[in-house]
Amino acid sequence: MAPVAQAQTPNLAPDFTHRPAASKLVVVPVDIELFSISGGGVSEPKADWTNTAQLYFNKALLSLPALKTSNVTYLKDSDLDELAEVNSLHGAVASSIFIHHMLGGGVNKLPTKDGKLLWSMGDAVSGLRAKTGADYALFTWVRDTYASAERKAAIVMMAILGVGIAGGTQVGYASLVDLKTGQVMWFNNLLRGSGDLREEKPATETVQLLLTKFPALK
Repeated sequence: MAPVAQAQTPNLAPDFTHRPAASKLVVVPVDIELFSISGGGVSEPKADWTNTAQLYFNKALLSLPALKTSNVTYLKDSDLDELAEVNSLHGAVASSIFIHHMLGGGVNKLPTKDGKLLWSMGDAVSGLRAKTGADYALFTWVRDTYASAERKAAIVMMAILGVGIAGGTQVGYASLVDLKTGQVMWFNNLLRGSGDLREEKPATETVQLLLTKFPALK
């Protein structure tokens, strides 16, 4: 009897299941920004919130068992100055993966991908490999918005009138990238109307959720 083929896992590239035991991983500083939504629905960046969230996010990454091995290194924000464009590129690629792959069918589906995780950052990651000597890189991208007091009042007022308007939204992407080829080997995302990166405990929960089923070493 022929073996039963495993179903394609949307979070993994074809034929990829884990990181080789001897491989090295570099964790790239999170691309993160927090915003306040005004009463009129305008998103205003909040630098102090972002700085706090970055500290809590990075601390949570350090505490993850999958990232507490000797073959994992962490880039500092200052290390990324010359590689800032790589982080920006990841945000663009990750957004495309979320829209065209994770959201599934309909007009967003790309027939050429055949429903598989077939995305790449190309040669843009070669500098990161040369700088760190790593085999893989973990990229993370997060945007979080919070309703201001005026926005919350508007939400209540419009709800009384039977009209719904949006409050805050938390969006995050995480990608494991092969630095030899630029291919995205694993991807995960979150999209929800809850969570608070301005406080340590919920920020840790966000990181744990975003890194769910991160490929282990074998």
